Amino acid sequence: MSFPRLQSIVLDTPDARRLAEFYRHLLGLEYRPGDEPPAPGEDDVKGRDWLVLVGAGGVRLAFQQEPGLKPTTWPDGTVPQQLHLDTVVGSIEELNRQHERALSLGATLRFDRSDDPEEPLRVYADPAGHTLCIFVGE
Repeated sequence: MSFPRLQSIVLDTPDARRLAEFYRHLLGLEYRPGDEPPAPGEDDVKGRDWLVLVGAGGVRLAFQQEPGLKPTTWPDGTVPQQLHLDTVVGSIEELNRQHERALSLGATLRFDRSDDPEEPLRVYADPAGHTLCIFVGE
């Protein structure tokens, strides 16, 4: 039996380039060839539609322009999250370091459980309002 292979995780966003830049810096990913930002002053044709970042092990994170996207209001359920990304770090010290990085890149802290002895974590909204978790684990 054969199965479809998961190719990409795709995030809708009102600003594909901005969200791609956020995750490129946060996760250390690179643009798929041809999706890099244009030179200063040039039109960002790709950034108005669809961009792809790639990483080690074939990870692909794509961004699709969607002007009408409403950011999730999690943990308030008014606009529920339909998908969120879980990321992991090895220590509370690294969690704290990544917290500062995430905020400096434009994330908004939504929930802080960094003092939990079993699974310290923080939940953020990315610049488009998608939920993103950073937790200490393996």
